[in-house]
Amino acid sequence: MTSDRASAPALLPKLPTGIAGFDFIAQGGIPAGRTTLVSGTAGSAKTVFASQFLAEGVRRHGESGVFVTFEEAADDIRRNMRSLHWPIEAWEREGKWAFVDASPVAGEDGPVVGDYDLGGLLARIENAVRRTDARRVSLDSVATIFARFADHATVRSELLRITQALRAMGVTSLITAERSHEYGEIARYGVEEFVTDNVVILRNVLEDERRRRTIEILKFRGAPHGKGEYPFTIVPGDGLVVIPLSAIELQQHSSDVRVSSGNRELDRMCGGGFFRDSIILVSGATGTGKTLMTAEFLNGGVAAGEKCLVFAFEESREQLMRNARGWGVDFAAAEAGGLLRLSCEYPEVMGLEDHLIRMKTEIEAFGPQRVAVDSLSALERISSPRGFREFVIGLTSFVKHRQVAGLFTSTTPSLLGGDSVTDAHISSITDSIILLRYVEIFGEMRRGATVLKMRGSMHEKQIREFAIDGTGMHIGRAFSNVQGILAGRPRQVSASELDRLGTLFADE
Repeated sequence: MTSDRASAPALLPKLPTGIAGFDFIAQGGIPAGRTTLVSGTAGSAKTVFASQFLAEGVRRHGESGVFVTFEEAADDIRRNMRSLHWPIEAWEREGKWAFVDASPVAGEDGPVVGDYDLGGLLARIENAVRRTDARRVSLDSVATIFARFADHATVRSELLRITQALRAMGVTSLITAERSHEYGEIARYGVEEFVTDNVVILRNVLEDERRRRTIEILKFRGAPHGKGEYPFTIVPGDGLVVIPLSAIELQQHSSDVRVSSGNRELDRMCGGGFFRDSIILVSGATGTGKTLMTAEFLNGGVAAGEKCLVFAFEESREQLMRNARGWGVDFAAAEAGGLLRLSCEYPEVMGLEDHLIRMKTEIEAFGPQRVAVDSLSALERISSPRGFREFVIGLTSFVKHRQVAGLFTSTTPSLLGGDSVTDAHISSITDSIILLRYVEIFGEMRRGATVLKMRGSMHEKQIREFAIDGTGMHIGRAFSNVQGILAGRPRQVSASELDRLGTLFADE
């Protein structure tokens, strides 16, 4: 009698593509020996995906590849891919890469491969596969030749002929196809997805005047894969990089070690300082002292001999240094000593996924013990709420996994509070929240700070008044006889009213 495990069918072997992040959502790669359709609109990176599939095969696995081009000439492909630093010409000389150029000749009116007979083309592909001992083949894009066919039935039969021929050659292949819209029909002719074994969709969606690229595995015939859309971007030197949120696992270590916030009184409010691997969100209106708290956080790390990295999205390097000097903090000396690095970029210079990859790369290269982001609100304006939340999850999980203390600032839309901690409602992702508020009392504007939450630690519940001068932030006593501060409607409470309220909660 056989067990269920013994009688279960074996899973199809998969071929790792080598494309960063994709093999994770593909649960090992694409099914080996089969054909995968890669469909997308113009600008969705189909050609990059098809080229990278071959390039990573050469670079990582020593597998030769054949690129069949139906639209662009081979010289154009070589030239376009130089920005990704792939030495295609060298690989061709070494017999690791071969082009089969089936691109149309200028002024050509007839079918690309005469009389709609693909026999000659398939023979050329097979010859290139044998000559290079290729294991991977990319065809980009079959829509060019299918446009010459009279009906969809012919398209279906010829595409089936191509896939069967590729399978007989023993290669794993990609076929790119065009689609007219980001959502709707999978490919132009409506038959491509049924003939091929696997379907991957690339999207380049315009949301609120911003482009956002995503990838989705629609089907792997007979093989498991991740579901849904995942953001991706294109990085020079690395090519297409997928950012799978499902790769984030809640397995980070939790440290009991405390680190100073850089302000002794704030440390006392937090029960002894921040946890080493915690993410702290500082939320407040403009001018309440968020950047100052960031500067003190970084200065506290420098004083302890820790490397600190700050990502600034609203102020330049010189402005940050000038502001810090005004509070008695010497960023220039810390940077000269190798303990501080300032990274300043406007959010609009790149997409949110590119910012995330850049920030991860800088963190890995510098190896800081503290990271500050000033401010998250600046990044919110270049992304949709969903994209921004994915960015914050990706960044916080990366920082926590490396057991780095992170401090992020966020600007509230109103001066006196009374609204959400952040527009994107990411407060649940952070470990600690410090609220900075303006408090208007008898026509005078004062400032207050409170620790709203701190996971794993007791903390003060009072709202403490603080002042800012040339030596930094000075946290004083708690506000008395004032209520409605967090709601954004502070008002003075008389002593008689306090006595009356006290009777409501008197101990029995």
